[in-house]
Amino acid sequence: MQLIRLVSFYKTLGDKTRIRIIVLLKNGPLHGQAIAGKLGLKPPTITHHLNKLKEIDVVYQRREKNTIYFYLNERKLEQMVSSVVRLGGDEMFESFELDEGEKAKIIKNFTNADGTLKSLPAQRKKKLILLEYMLRDLEAGRSYKEAELNEHIKKFHPDFATVRREFVMAQFMYRQDRIYELNPPEMWPV
Repeated sequence: MQLIRLVSFYKTLGDKTRIRIIVLLKNGPLHGQAIAGKLGLKPPTITHHLNKLKEIDVVYQRREKNTIYFYLNERKLEQMVSSVVRLGGDEMFESFELDEGEKAKIIKNFTNADGTLKSLPAQRKKKLILLEYMLRDLEAGRSYKEAELNEHIKKFHPDFATVRREFVMAQFMYRQDRIYELNPPEMWPV
């Protein structure tokens, strides 16, 4: 499971109204007016919080005639909560046992003489090695604006948007408000 999805999940749950809605829905489905009445809040407020919970797939809705009922997706909730316990063994921290010679061979096979990538491999292990290769000139602890990171990536590969997204998805980098920072090497999958 991606660390970013977990963070988003817990940020969304970090609201007392949303937790109260989850507790109410544990007892069975309710419509928006009923939730608003039980919590003493206005329907637009409840709609806002229900939309946030639907975004993380903890709540889903079903229409019955003219009424929309909201249901708790208990399976998804349990899966997300238990994933924190499994973090230490999760595949996002999976590391590959390759020596530097094997890594160099993979880099050589996928790069041109000028250091640019011929292609981004489909095989995860090789892709991660090449992503790490492209990060070699970036400084730990420094923040990079998106445009600045794009220019760095263009030295290696023309599709900077895909590579940038791969950096974040593979946990090499952290992104917030179009600012990127390297994650600690302990989080890197290679």
